[in-house]
Amino acid sequence: MDTANFLFVSADAALIADLAWQVHREGHAVKYYVEAESDREIGDGFVPKTDDWRAEVDWADVIVFDDIWVGSEVGTGALARELREAGKAVVGGTPNTDRLEEDRGYAMEVLEENGVNTVEHHVFREFDAGIQHVRENPAPYVIKPLGEVQNVKRLLYVGDEDDGSDVVDVLSAYEKAWGHRMKGFQLQRKVEGVEVAVCGFFDGDEFVDRVNFNFEHKKLFPGNIGPSTGEMGTSMFWAGRNRLFRETLGKLEGWLADEGYVGSIDVNCIVNETGIYPLEFTPRFGYPTIALQEESIESSTAEFFYDLAHGNAPEPELHGGYQIAVRVVLPPFPFDDEETYDENSRNAAVVFETAERDGVHLEDAKQVDGQWRVAGESGMPIVVTGKGETMGAAREQAYDRIDRIVMPNMYYRDDIGERWVDGDGDRLQAWGYLGP
Repeated sequence: MDTANFLFVSADAALIADLAWQVHREGHAVKYYVEAESDREIGDGFVPKTDDWRAEVDWADVIVFDDIWVGSEVGTGALARELREAGKAVVGGTPNTDRLEEDRGYAMEVLEENGVNTVEHHVFREFDAGIQHVRENPAPYVIKPLGEVQNVKRLLYVGDEDDGSDVVDVLSAYEKAWGHRMKGFQLQRKVEGVEVAVCGFFDGDEFVDRVNFNFEHKKLFPGNIGPSTGEMGTSMFWAGRNRLFRETLGKLEGWLADEGYVGSIDVNCIVNETGIYPLEFTPRFGYPTIALQEESIESSTAEFFYDLAHGNAPEPELHGGYQIAVRVVLPPFPFDDEETYDENSRNAAVVFETAERDGVHLEDAKQVDGQWRVAGESGMPIVVTGKGETMGAAREQAYDRIDRIVMPNMYYRDDIGERWVDGDGDRLQAWGYLGP
C-alpha cells in the first residue's frame, strides 16, 4: 500500500504505543497522543507525538483509539462515531459498544437478545441487596464491579464456597472500602470449564474471516494464584468460524454492523461439555493481546488496520501455529506505591544481551539516546512474544528471548501456555468446539 497517515489516540492511559511503533517501522507517518499526564513519556523516542490530537484529524488517513475511556469517563465510542459521521476512517467503538464493557448487565441483555446463551447473572446497585441474594440462593459466585472501578482488577473475586459465604464476606468488605466508588456490581454464577476468549476484527460490516482464540492468564503468580492483574500473559491461535465463534460473536454480526463498529472485539467465555457461557466483553484492543496479534500478523500490520478502518475486507497473512505473550513487570505492579516505584523502577534501563529485538514489544517504555527505559507509573515496561508450530515451541521461543533481557527486579509468569498443553486444548477438541 502507499504511505498513509495514522493518528493514534490514548484519551486516558497510554496503551497503544507498540501498535503505533509497528506501523511507524513499516514506513508510515505516525502521530501519537497521550492524555494522561503520568503516561506522557510512554513511546517517546519510538514514535512521533502530538499534544493536540484534534488538530491532526484532517491530516490523518486512519484514526485509532485504544480504549473506551476518556479520563475517568466512558467516551471514545462517541468520539469515534462523531469522526465517522464527518467522513473519517476510524478504528474505534460506538456509545453502545463502549457500554458492553462499562455496563455488564447491558452486555448480557445484548447477548440474550441476539440468541446467545448466558450464565445466570444479576446486577446490584446496593451491597445489602447482593448479600441478601447470595444468602437466599447459596452457590459460588463471581463478583464483577461496575463502572470506572472495574479497572481495579484485583477487585474481581471468584468465589469458592458452595454456600456463597466467602462472597458475602467479600461484599461486606468492599462496601466499607470501596462503597464510595463502586456504582454497583454484577454477580455471576460460577461455572467450571475452560476459559477462552473469542476475538474477531470487525470492519463496520462484517468480521474478518480468521478468528483469534486466546487464553488469558490474569493472576500474578504461576499456577494462577495471587492477586488479579488484568493480564500477565496470553496464549493464542487463529482459526476459522468454528462452533466457538458461531455461537458467540457470530450471532452479533448484524448488531455490530448496525452499530458501525470497527476494531477488535472479544467475548471471554467459560466452555464445558454442556455449553458456552459468555462472561464479559472487551470491545477494544486487549493488552497485551494486541502485541501478540501484531506478532502473528505476518503481512503488513498497517495495511490490515487501514483496510479495517476503510471497510476494505482485509485479508491478513497470519501465523498458522500457536503464539504466546509474556508481560515482564517491575515493582510495585500490580499495586500503586509511588515510593516503591521510585526506588526500584522509575527510569530503569531495559538491557538486551544481544542486538536482537525480535518479539519484544513496548508497553510502558521510552527510548533515550538509544537506550530503552521504563516510563509511566505502572511498572509494565515490555511484553515478550514467541510463536511456533506447537504451543511448546512458542513457549520455548518466548522464554529464550526473556533470558536475554536484563532488568533488575523484573518478574513474570513462567507458565504462560501450559494450560493448553496440560489439557485445555484436548478438552475443547473433545467437546467439539474447535472443528477439524
